Amino acid sequence: MRWPPAPVRRLAVGLAVIAALFTPSAATLWIWSPDAGDVQLRVTQLTQSYGIPLLSELEVPPLLADAVVATEDERFYSHHGVDSIGLARALLYDVVNVCLCQGGSTITQQLVKDLYLGGSDRGYDKLEDLALALKVERVLTKRQIMADYLSEITTGLGRRGVTAAACAYFRAPLQGLSIGQYALLAGVTQAPSNYDPTVNPEAARERRSQVLAAMQADGYVTAAQAQAANAEPVLDRGLGRPGC
Repeated sequence: MRWPPAPVRRLAVGLAVIAALFTPSAATLWIWSPDAGDVQLRVTQLTQSYGIPLLSELEVPPLLADAVVATEDERFYSHHGVDSIGLARALLYDVVNVCLCQGGSTITQQLVKDLYLGGSDRGYDKLEDLALALKVERVLTKRQIMADYLSEITTGLGRRGVTAAACAYFRAPLQGLSIGQYALLAGVTQAPSNYDPTVNPEAARERRSQVLAAMQADGYVTAAQAQAANAEPVLDRGLGRPGC
């Protein structure tokens, strides 16, 4: 009798353990986690505490939303808060590599992590994060979730929200930026300490290029647009900028 390869055995064991632990507690988790009816109030309070503007749905530039979706959550408009495909892929990677390397978090999960879980998505918080994301999507529209997320997300060292980032990086209001600038804003959110262009412009340039490639692959921009955006300066804060 031939045994399956070691990675396959580890995956099977991991899935069995998760099923044994999670299935009986799913109903309890749903009942005991917050109902998420106050999600918008929490966003308002959080942005006010940081002194940053809260974006409305209509204030989110479509190209910025496209860049964020292409980079962070490509099934954002089709899932209900939890991306089962992305979660399964992340779980497979983690089990095979015996690590907690990938989280598979959606934009909605990242929002509730900040609003309800103090920024934590480890251990039980990760499970609560799943339940809360499903609940939030029953309360808010996709466009409102995107606006809330972009309003409060970390965008650099000591900086939160894409509005403040647009001012810091380009000395310009959020509306009316270029494709390359939106791509940079979308890329910096995943690792602000690494991709902040005021700290590490070369890392920011490389990350912007990755975002543009994802946008091109998903059909949000053409190859010519991506090429032109890659040629833009990473920071454009010189004379002639409108200010903010």
